[in-house]
Order: sequence, then structure tokens, then C-alpha cells
Amino acid sequence: MSHKRIPKRKAAFAAGTVVALGAAAILLPNANASQDGSSNDAAAIAPKTLKATDASDLASQLEELLGDAFAGSYYDSDSQQLVVNVISGDNNNVVVQAKKAGAKVREVDNSLTELAAGAKTLKEEATIPGTSWAVDPRTNKILVTADSTVTGDKWNTIESTVKSLGSDMATIKKSAGTFKTFVSGGDAIFGGGARCSLGFNVTAGDGSPAFLTAGHCGVAAEQWADAEDGQPIATVDQATFPGDGDFALVKYDDPATEAPSEVNVGGGQTVAISQAADAEVGAQVFRMGSTTGLADGQVLGLDATVNYPEGTVTGLIQTDVCAEPGDSGGSLFTQDGSAIGLTSGGSGDCTVGGETFFQPVTTALTAVGATLGAGDAAGGAGAGDDQAGGEEAGAGAGDEAGAGGDAGAGAGEEAGAGEEAGAGGDASASPGEEVGAGQEVGGEEAGGDVIGGEETGNGAGDAAGDAAGQTHN
Repeated sequence: MSHKRIPKRKAAFAAGTVVALGAAAILLPNANASQDGSSNDAAAIAPKTLKATDASDLASQLEELLGDAFAGSYYDSDSQQLVVNVISGDNNNVVVQAKKAGAKVREVDNSLTELAAGAKTLKEEATIPGTSWAVDPRTNKILVTADSTVTGDKWNTIESTVKSLGSDMATIKKSAGTFKTFVSGGDAIFGGGARCSLGFNVTAGDGSPAFLTAGHCGVAAEQWADAEDGQPIATVDQATFPGDGDFALVKYDDPATEAPSEVNVGGGQTVAISQAADAEVGAQVFRMGSTTGLADGQVLGLDATVNYPEGTVTGLIQTDVCAEPGDSGGSLFTQDGSAIGLTSGGSGDCTVGGETFFQPVTTALTAVGATLGAGDAAGGAGAGDDQAGGEEAGAGAGDEAGAGGDAGAGAGEEAGAGEEAGAGGDASASPGEEVGAGQEVGGEEAGGDVIGGEETGNGAGDAAGDAAGQTHN
């Protein structure tokens, strides 16, 4: 089978081995003390330099510490600092506490309660297919987006509702594309004529191996195969779409299936996934999908509401990462190996760009009662760090095809240098077909977990994932 080739997208992974790191514990300093014993020197404290996942942890702690004064946060990727919005009023102590915790503090006008009330008004008065809204902490406003189908009376309704909230509360923009779920006929994981991508391998509550994908994939078909016209290898256990999320738990039919906690990014390379983490606005994220391969971008908003033609979905992550049909359910993750989201849908494509929305992994895991990775079976093979939410780290032991898996690269079909389609995958690139120059990252030999800082080809997605029990992307 063939794939449509599209322009390559630069993916700014750091050169060297990508190490799966557990979330670092961040202890908030005592608000009444400083190193010199003074309580009035918070203004002189420089914000901490943080990784995006550590910034997310700090933001969660500050939200609890500051209470109603907390008005959102975002990650400044240039300075690698957490920026926290606060409603200080006459209580300057909240600013002191946030600064001493290591955040850069910004005083704003709109509280989270007021922004939530604005979102409620939009839901009641302007739930129109082709629209979305999410809080943008960088502007301290609600960002409303309308796609190309929102015209005439529909546009007038959404525009007037936004205006009623006030220019200091909400803004609106048009999107050239159309909001849709990214599922289509094709390859990767297949069910009922639909094509999707596997997100992350997990262990179900009963201890059986399973994976997460998009909920709209889970409601489209009950059984899924890892090859076109292949035999089913997994069965949907739970699926949510539309409504409070877009996620599905799919259990492997063979209980002996190996399901390592990693993402295959093409070219024989994998990124070990050590934990589930919450997204932070401004953080750089990477998406892997079976259609377009690897792409990157930034988180734009949280708790997004998207009005798809099939219905309204709430609680999503809004990004500027591109995606196309067939990428649904694919992995959203960070450079340090944190699972962030599952591809839901959006507008545009990887030629012109657009908005893409993702289901938060942490929410999905809680809802289905699963833990990330292979649990006890692979616990000794990973980084060994505790996961967010108390999940046990279970990074996979490698790219070995799971028991009973369909080894996509059969005997005599091993790709040449720079052409490897991933160990044991449903390799959509035929034997000897070049998977793309981007596979050989920065002119270096692709191998292990080393991902260079040069251009990573979207052709990476032409490796449709590993065999049964491996991560399908």
C-alpha cells in the first residue's frame, strides 16, 4: 500500500538519546521564609528554569496553594519558565507565594470562575457545529474559533455571543478548514472500514494488555486489526464520544501480547514513555500518527470544547500541531517521554496547518481505570520512575514483536540503511522503498532512541506501527 507524501516538518528533538524521565517532585518553599530569613525579598527571586512537564507539576501545586487567586498558567518555552496568572486584589501575599515557588507572576483581571461563566454562556447560546472555545492563559481570555462552515446566521450568533461577553473576556477567529474527526479508510489500525492510530499501550484494570485510542474510533468499530484485511487483534472495551471526552480502551485479544510503553516515531526509532502528564499551555509537544508521521507544535489552550458534526466534546487540549485523516487516536507526547494526549480532530492538514484537539491522557486513564504501559510485566524495563497519578512506570523493553503479532517486516524484507520501517511493523513502505530522507535524521544513522535535531520526515508515519502488542502510530 502507498502513502501520500507531504512536505516534511521539522521536529526539534534534542540530539542524543531521549531518556524517559519521571516527573520531578517540586516542593514549594515555605512562604514565610527565604534563604536570608527575609519575607519581603520575593521581587528579587528569579523564576526557576523548568522542563515543560515539571512546569505542569508546579502549576498544579500553585493552583491548590493559591486557591481562587490562581487564574491559569502557561509555559514560556523561550525562557523555560512557568508564568502564573494571579488575581491579587489587596492580597499581595499570593504574588509572594507564587514567586517563591519559582514561577513568574503576572497579575490579570479575569478569574477562572469568570472565564468558566463565559464558557457556559457560549455553551448555552452558541453550541454550533464547527465552533470551539478554550481559555487562553496567555491573553487571559476565551479564544473562540469558527471553521469555514460557520456562515450566515450561525456566524452572526457566535459573533454576537462573543461580543456580549466583552472584548476583555473573549475573542473570535475564523479557521480556513473544517472541524472533523481524523478517521478514514486506509491502513494502521483497522476496524469496520475505518482507519485510526494507536495512542499508548496500557494495562487495563483487570491486568490485561490494552491500548488507548480515540473514542470516535472506538464507536466506529468493535474489533481492530493491525493490517488491512487482517484478522482482529483487539476488541473495544470502553468508548466515549461525543460528550465528556474522546477516548477508548481497546483490549488485546491475546492476553500474552507484549505491549511496551513507547512510541514508534519511524526510522527504527522509539521514544520510551515513562509517565502520563497534564498539558501546559505554551509547551512544545510532538504528535505521531499513521498518516502524517511525526509533527510538532505548541499547546494553545486547555479544557477546550469542540462542536463536531457528530456532537459536542469537552475537556480537550487545543494545539497548533497538524494532523490528517487516519491520525485519529495517535500519540501526543513530550520530548522527555511524557504521554499527554490522543488525537481527536480539528481543521486543516499538514500542508496548510490548522488546529488540532487532543484528549488528555490523564483523564482517559482515570475514566477507564487503566495504567500507562505494561504494568508489572514491563516494570523492570523502564526508567523506574513513578508516574503522575501514582502509576507505575513500565517502559517497554524494546521493539520486539508481541506474541502472536503480525511481523510487518518479514524475512528477506529488512529495509536498508535509513529505510527501516520500525522493528516488526505493518510496514507500508514496500521492501527497498525509501521511507524518506527524514528517517535518517540529520544525516546520521537512525537507530535506538537517538533522535537528532534535524528534519524528521513525515514519511516516518509510513511505518504503520509495530506488530501486535507494539505501539501502532
